[in-house]
Amino acid sequence: MNKILLPVDVPNAKLKAVRQAAFLARHFHSEIILLHVVAPMSYPVGTVEIGYELTGDLHAEIIKRAQKDLDQLLGSELNGIAVRPLLLKGDPALQIARTARDQNVDLIVLSTHGHGVFYRFLLGSVAAKVLHESACPVWTDAHLEEAPAGKFGIYSVVCAVDLSPHSRNTVLRAAQIAEEFGAQLTLVHITGGVEIYGPGTPHIVPEWKAEVVGYATREIAKLQEDLGTKAEVIIDSGNVCKLLNRAVDQTKGDVLVIGHMPSGGHLGENGSGYAIIRESHIPVLSV
Repeated sequence: MNKILLPVDVPNAKLKAVRQAAFLARHFHSEIILLHVVAPMSYPVGTVEIGYELTGDLHAEIIKRAQKDLDQLLGSELNGIAVRPLLLKGDPALQIARTARDQNVDLIVLSTHGHGVFYRFLLGSVAAKVLHESACPVWTDAHLEEAPAGKFGIYSVVCAVDLSPHSRNTVLRAAQIAEEFGAQLTLVHITGGVEIYGPGTPHIVPEWKAEVVGYATREIAKLQEDLGTKAEVIIDSGNVCKLLNRAVDQTKGDVLVIGHMPSGGHLGENGSGYAIIRESHIPVLSV
């Protein structure tokens, strides 16, 4: 992991994402590209896409202030790390995706919430756009207002397995992370609901559940045999986000690994990946 792209909104940068990027950079001896995008406030519709630029004293003052804030952030949280500040203007999602591609970064670290113009962009479709368009893995911090107490570390890795063709890559990446940090690895598969609804309360059909769970168990066993992993396995049925969080709580997970493919797949087709990210209690690594 040679290069980590860390987009920040100065002076409103969320320290959780910065500290997690710093943790990873120190472990892997990575360079951090600290990106701030000056988002246009009053561009006519379409001018961002075709490259018109802000001019005059206002733009110069915005750049000057942002650079000062970046310098202050460098000194407080990223001491001892090779950091390259980068200041761009335009659409945040486009600039993040382009910078990741042009700089050949190995990981993007995003905060999924916060205050200020930049994070208001990230809260909705733009965050999803970064995830869909970026070929490299994307790390997003937990969508919680308060960070858990204590220093961040990786002792337990939870991997969501959806049994798509991309699952092999997802499990492989999760296993590599667990091995790198000496962490416990747990594979979690959430099937669709196995209840039927009618008069009275919904009830589970035992034969249906046994068939669905049995299939998932066999497929995950084949996958582990192929990859040479021996992770614990949790199989459950119902709401994906809720049950993944329950598995995270049970295993005291520190990072949740999910699969995504640019412009399609686990995130692009059904949107469940972004729903997982928004509701996760821990950071999510989309690979």
